[in-house]
Amino acid sequence: MPRTSVSGDFAHQINTDEVFDTHRVATMKRGAIVVNTARGALVDDEALIAGLKSGHIRAAGLDVYDDEPKVNPGYLTLENVTLLPHLGSATIETRDAMGHRALDNLDAVLLKSTAAPDRVA
Repeated sequence: MPRTSVSGDFAHQINTDEVFDTHRVATMKRGAIVVNTARGALVDDEALIAGLKSGHIRAAGLDVYDDEPKVNPGYLTLENVTLLPHLGSATIETRDAMGHRALDNLDAVLLKSTAAPDRVA
């Protein structure tokens, strides 16, 4: 039987909080697999846990959590969920890119007296 997977990459904004809610779970094809490596706030934990328990959602893989570093305890008893400790960026290429972005910011501010090109806050 074909399976449906959902993976989202959304910037964290007020209007993206809990975008994956009870309504979204209900409209998904039975047996869907949910993967969230974007932002923990995108997922309504209680809605996803209910979907996993009922079998409507076949499985979930989560790398981010709404209240990091805490994980909703409802996930801990489920065998159809895989929880990772926010490892989505743990590749050599990504870590190199992160380092270069930081260096570009330092170069701009300290050597060129300009605004950081990739300001975080």
